[in-house]
Amino acid sequence: MKSGTVVWITGASSGLGRELAIQAARRGATVVLLARNEARLASVKAEIEKGGGTTLVYTLDVSDQQATLKQAAHILKEVGSIDVLINNAGFAVFEEVQAASIDTVKEMFDVNVIGLIALTKAVLPHMVSKNSGHIINIASQAGKLATPKSSVYAATKHAVLGFTNGLRLELSDTDIHVSAVNPGPIRTPFFDRADEEGLYVKNIEKWMLKPEDVASLTLDLIDKPKRELNLPRWMGIGSTLYQVMPRLFEKVAGKQLRQK
Repeated sequence: MKSGTVVWITGASSGLGRELAIQAARRGATVVLLARNEARLASVKAEIEKGGGTTLVYTLDVSDQQATLKQAAHILKEVGSIDVLINNAGFAVFEEVQAASIDTVKEMFDVNVIGLIALTKAVLPHMVSKNSGHIINIASQAGKLATPKSSVYAATKHAVLGFTNGLRLELSDTDIHVSAVNPGPIRTPFFDRADEEGLYVKNIEKWMLKPEDVASLTLDLIDKPKRELNLPRWMGIGSTLYQVMPRLFEKVAGKQLRQK
Protein backbone atom coordinates (compact mmCIF):
# COMPACT_ATOMS: atom_id res chain seq x y z
CA MET A 1 0.00 0.00 0.00
CA LYS A 2 1.36 3.39 -0.96
CA SER A 3 2.02 5.73 1.95
CA GLY A 4 -0.80 8.23 2.26
CA THR A 5 -3.43 6.06 0.60
CA VAL A 6 -6.76 7.37 1.90
CA VAL A 7 -8.84 4.49 3.27
CA TRP A 8 -12.37 4.97 4.57
CA ILE A 9 -13.64 2.23 6.90
CA THR A 10 -17.20 1.90 8.21
CA GLY A 11 -17.90 0.12 11.48
CA ALA A 12 -14.38 1.13 12.52
CA SER A 13 -15.06 1.45 16.24
CA SER A 14 -14.77 -2.25 17.13
CA GLY A 15 -14.23 -5.78 15.90
CA LEU A 16 -12.98 -6.30 12.37
CA GLY A 17 -13.34 -2.61 11.51
CA ARG A 18 -11.06 -1.59 14.35
CA GLU A 19 -8.46 -4.14 13.30
CA LEU A 20 -8.67 -3.04 9.66
CA ALA A 21 -8.09 0.56 10.72
CA ILE A 22 -5.10 -0.20 12.94
CA GLN A 23 -3.41 -2.41 10.36
CA ALA A 24 -4.11 0.01 7.48
CA ALA A 25 -2.48 2.81 9.48
CA ARG A 26 0.54 0.60 10.15
CA ARG A 27 0.86 0.10 6.40
CA GLY A 28 1.05 3.85 5.89
CA ALA A 29 -2.55 4.67 5.01
CA THR A 30 -4.41 7.79 6.07
CA VAL A 31 -7.40 6.16 7.72
CA VAL A 32 -10.84 7.75 7.90
CA LEU A 33 -12.70 6.12 10.79
CA LEU A 34 -16.48 5.93 10.43
CA ALA A 35 -18.95 4.63 13.01
CA ARG A 36 -21.70 5.77 15.38
CA ASN A 37 -19.90 5.50 18.73
CA GLU A 38 -17.71 8.58 19.29
CA ALA A 39 -16.01 7.24 22.39
CA ARG A 40 -14.92 4.01 20.70
CA LEU A 41 -13.78 5.90 17.62
CA ALA A 42 -11.66 8.12 19.87
CA SER A 43 -10.10 5.00 21.38
CA VAL A 44 -9.15 3.64 17.95
CA LYS A 45 -7.81 7.04 16.91
CA ALA A 46 -5.64 7.20 20.05
CA GLU A 47 -4.23 3.73 19.42
CA ILE A 48 -3.41 4.55 15.80
CA GLU A 49 -1.76 7.86 16.67
CA LYS A 50 0.20 6.22 19.48
CA GLY A 51 1.77 4.03 16.81
CA GLY A 52 2.57 7.03 14.64
CA GLY A 53 -0.32 6.58 12.23
CA THR A 54 -2.54 9.20 10.62
CA THR A 55 -6.29 9.10 11.10
CA LEU A 56 -9.42 11.22 10.88
CA VAL A 57 -12.66 10.52 12.73
CA TYR A 58 -16.25 11.14 11.63
CA THR A 59 -19.46 9.84 13.17
CA LEU A 60 -21.66 8.06 10.67
CA ASP A 61 -24.87 6.06 11.03
CA VAL A 62 -25.22 4.16 7.76
CA SER A 63 -28.79 3.18 8.69
CA ASP A 64 -29.74 6.81 7.97
CA GLN A 65 -29.21 7.01 4.23
CA GLN A 66 -29.86 10.73 3.79
CA ALA A 67 -27.47 11.56 6.62
CA THR A 68 -24.93 9.20 5.07
CA LEU A 69 -25.04 11.01 1.73
CA LYS A 70 -24.72 14.38 3.44
CA GLN A 71 -21.88 13.28 5.72
CA ALA A 72 -19.97 11.64 2.86
CA ALA A 73 -20.08 14.88 0.88
CA HIS A 74 -18.83 16.77 3.95
CA ILE A 75 -15.98 14.31 4.51
CA LEU A 76 -14.93 14.42 0.87
CA LYS A 77 -14.82 18.20 1.05
CA GLU A 78 -12.68 18.15 4.21
CA VAL A 79 -10.42 15.19 3.45
CA GLY A 80 -10.28 15.84 -0.27
CA SER A 81 -9.98 12.27 -1.43
CA ILE A 82 -10.81 8.60 -1.09
CA ASP A 83 -8.71 5.81 -2.57
CA VAL A 84 -10.27 2.81 -0.84
CA LEU A 85 -13.72 2.34 0.70
CA ILE A 86 -14.13 -0.65 3.00
CA ASN A 87 -17.82 -1.19 3.68
CA ASN A 88 -17.50 -3.14 6.91
CA ALA A 89 -20.45 -1.96 9.04
CA GLY A 90 -23.02 -4.65 9.63
CA PHE A 91 -24.82 -6.71 12.25
CA ALA A 92 -27.01 -9.76 12.69
CA VAL A 93 -29.69 -11.11 14.98
CA PHE A 94 -29.93 -14.88 14.81
CA GLU A 95 -33.54 -15.99 15.14
CA GLU A 96 -36.11 -17.86 13.10
CA VAL A 97 -38.14 -15.81 10.64
CA GLN A 98 -41.43 -16.38 12.47
CA ALA A 99 -39.90 -14.91 15.62
CA ALA A 100 -38.19 -11.94 13.94
CA SER A 101 -39.79 -8.51 14.14
CA ILE A 102 -40.14 -6.53 10.93
CA ASP A 103 -38.35 -3.65 12.64
CA THR A 104 -35.28 -5.85 13.14
CA VAL A 105 -35.50 -7.10 9.56
CA LYS A 106 -35.65 -3.53 8.28
CA GLU A 107 -32.77 -2.43 10.51
CA MET A 108 -30.57 -5.24 9.17
CA PHE A 109 -31.28 -4.28 5.57
CA ASP A 110 -30.83 -0.57 6.32
CA VAL A 111 -27.36 -1.14 7.80
CA ASN A 112 -26.06 -4.14 5.87
CA VAL A 113 -27.38 -3.30 2.41
CA ILE A 114 -28.95 0.10 1.82
CA GLY A 115 -26.41 1.98 3.93
CA LEU A 116 -23.59 0.21 2.11
CA ILE A 117 -25.08 1.16 -1.26
CA ALA A 118 -25.71 4.75 -0.16
CA LEU A 119 -22.12 5.34 0.93
CA THR A 120 -20.75 3.65 -2.18
CA LYS A 121 -22.99 5.81 -4.34
CA ALA A 122 -21.81 8.91 -2.50
CA VAL A 123 -18.09 8.35 -3.15
CA LEU A 124 -18.32 6.71 -6.57
CA PRO A 125 -18.40 9.96 -8.61
CA HIS A 126 -15.08 10.99 -7.01
CA MET A 127 -13.49 7.66 -7.95
CA VAL A 128 -14.90 7.80 -11.47
CA SER A 129 -13.65 11.36 -11.97
CA LYS A 130 -10.06 10.29 -11.24
CA ASN A 131 -10.55 6.81 -12.76
CA SER A 132 -9.06 5.00 -9.78
CA GLY A 133 -10.13 3.53 -6.49
CA HIS A 134 -11.12 0.33 -4.77
CA ILE A 135 -14.39 -0.64 -3.11
CA ILE A 136 -14.15 -3.58 -0.72
CA ASN A 137 -17.43 -4.93 0.62
CA ILE A 138 -17.32 -7.16 3.68
CA ALA A 139 -19.97 -9.74 2.84
CA SER A 140 -20.07 -13.22 4.43
CA GLN A 141 -20.09 -16.92 3.72
CA ALA A 142 -23.73 -16.55 4.78
CA GLY A 143 -24.23 -14.72 1.50
CA LYS A 144 -23.54 -17.98 -0.29
CA LEU A 145 -24.86 -20.51 2.19
CA ALA A 146 -27.86 -19.62 4.32
CA THR A 147 -28.49 -21.53 7.54
CA PRO A 148 -31.41 -21.76 9.99
CA LYS A 149 -31.84 -18.70 12.23
CA SER A 150 -29.75 -16.55 9.88
CA SER A 151 -32.31 -16.30 7.08
CA VAL A 152 -32.58 -12.52 7.18
CA TYR A 153 -28.87 -11.93 7.76
CA ALA A 154 -28.07 -14.28 4.87
CA ALA A 155 -30.54 -12.40 2.69
CA THR A 156 -28.71 -9.12 3.39
CA LYS A 157 -25.37 -10.66 2.49
CA HIS A 158 -26.80 -12.25 -0.67
CA ALA A 159 -27.82 -8.70 -1.57
CA VAL A 160 -24.33 -7.37 -0.84
CA LEU A 161 -22.79 -10.00 -3.13
CA GLY A 162 -25.30 -9.24 -5.88
CA PHE A 163 -24.58 -5.53 -5.60
CA THR A 164 -20.82 -6.10 -5.56
CA ASN A 165 -20.86 -8.29 -8.66
CA GLY A 166 -23.16 -5.97 -10.59
CA LEU A 167 -21.14 -2.89 -9.65
CA ARG A 168 -17.93 -4.60 -10.77
CA LEU A 169 -19.44 -5.15 -14.20
CA GLU A 170 -20.67 -1.56 -14.39
CA LEU A 171 -17.13 -0.36 -13.71
CA SER A 172 -15.35 -2.89 -15.92
CA ASP A 173 -14.22 -0.17 -18.34
CA THR A 174 -12.58 1.84 -15.54
CA ASP A 175 -9.56 1.34 -13.29
CA ILE A 176 -11.79 1.06 -10.21
CA HIS A 177 -11.61 -2.31 -8.46
CA VAL A 178 -14.56 -3.91 -6.65
CA SER A 179 -14.01 -6.81 -4.24
CA ALA A 180 -16.11 -8.94 -1.91
CA VAL A 181 -14.72 -10.49 1.25
CA ASN A 182 -16.66 -13.52 2.48
CA PRO A 183 -15.47 -14.54 5.93
CA GLY A 184 -16.87 -17.26 8.09
CA PRO A 185 -17.46 -16.52 11.80
CA ILE A 186 -14.90 -14.09 13.26
CA ARG A 187 -14.05 -13.80 16.94
CA THR A 188 -15.41 -10.27 17.49
CA PRO A 189 -18.17 -8.48 19.46
CA PHE A 190 -20.43 -9.09 16.43
CA PHE A 191 -21.88 -12.06 18.31
CA ASP A 192 -22.78 -10.04 21.40
CA ARG A 193 -26.00 -9.10 19.60
CA ALA A 194 -26.22 -11.83 16.98
CA ASP A 195 -25.99 -14.69 19.48
CA GLU A 196 -26.98 -13.36 22.90
CA GLU A 197 -27.33 -16.84 24.40
CA GLY A 198 -23.85 -17.81 23.21
CA LEU A 199 -24.97 -21.19 21.86
CA TYR A 200 -23.69 -20.64 18.32
CA VAL A 201 -20.33 -19.33 19.47
CA LYS A 202 -19.94 -22.31 21.78
CA ASN A 203 -20.68 -24.72 18.94
CA ILE A 204 -18.32 -23.19 16.38
CA GLU A 205 -15.65 -21.64 18.61
CA LYS A 206 -12.85 -23.87 17.32
CA TRP A 207 -13.51 -22.71 13.73
CA MET A 208 -13.72 -18.99 14.41
CA LEU A 209 -11.35 -16.73 12.49
CA LYS A 210 -9.03 -14.22 14.15
CA PRO A 211 -9.88 -10.61 13.22
CA GLU A 212 -6.17 -9.89 12.82
CA ASP A 213 -5.90 -12.52 10.08
CA VAL A 214 -9.06 -11.42 8.25
CA ALA A 215 -7.94 -7.76 8.37
CA SER A 216 -4.49 -8.56 7.03
CA LEU A 217 -5.78 -10.61 4.10
CA THR A 218 -8.44 -8.01 3.32
CA LEU A 219 -5.88 -5.20 3.19
CA ASP A 220 -3.69 -7.32 0.91
CA LEU A 221 -6.42 -6.88 -1.72
CA ILE A 222 -5.47 -3.21 -2.04
CA ASP A 223 -2.10 -4.15 -3.54
CA LYS A 224 -3.30 -7.30 -5.28
CA PRO A 225 -6.97 -6.81 -6.20
CA LYS A 226 -9.19 -9.83 -6.79
CA ARG A 227 -12.92 -10.13 -7.24
CA GLU A 228 -13.53 -12.27 -4.16
CA LEU A 229 -11.80 -13.46 -1.02
CA ASN A 230 -13.27 -16.46 0.80
CA LEU A 231 -12.17 -17.19 4.38
CA PRO A 232 -11.39 -19.81 5.44
CA ARG A 233 -10.65 -21.49 2.12
CA TRP A 234 -12.35 -24.76 3.09
CA MET A 235 -15.56 -22.93 3.94
CA GLY A 236 -15.48 -21.23 0.55
CA ILE A 237 -15.18 -24.64 -1.09
CA GLY A 238 -18.18 -25.82 0.94
CA SER A 239 -20.23 -22.85 -0.28
CA THR A 240 -19.32 -23.69 -3.87
CA LEU A 241 -20.34 -27.32 -3.42
CA TYR A 242 -23.66 -26.15 -2.01
CA GLN A 243 -24.32 -24.04 -5.11
CA VAL A 244 -23.50 -26.99 -7.37
CA MET A 245 -25.51 -29.65 -5.53
CA PRO A 246 -27.70 -28.01 -2.86
CA ARG A 247 -30.05 -30.93 -2.20
CA LEU A 248 -27.25 -33.41 -1.53
CA PHE A 249 -25.31 -30.86 0.52
CA GLU A 250 -28.31 -30.13 2.76
CA LYS A 251 -28.94 -33.85 3.23
CA VAL A 252 -25.34 -34.68 4.12
CA ALA A 253 -24.47 -31.56 6.11
CA GLY A 254 -27.90 -30.78 7.55
CA LYS A 255 -26.88 -31.27 11.17
CA GLN A 256 -23.76 -29.12 10.79
CA LEU A 257 -25.88 -26.30 9.33
CA ARG A 258 -27.99 -26.19 12.48
CA GLN A 259 -25.43 -24.86 14.95
CA LYS A 260 -27.49 -21.87 16.06
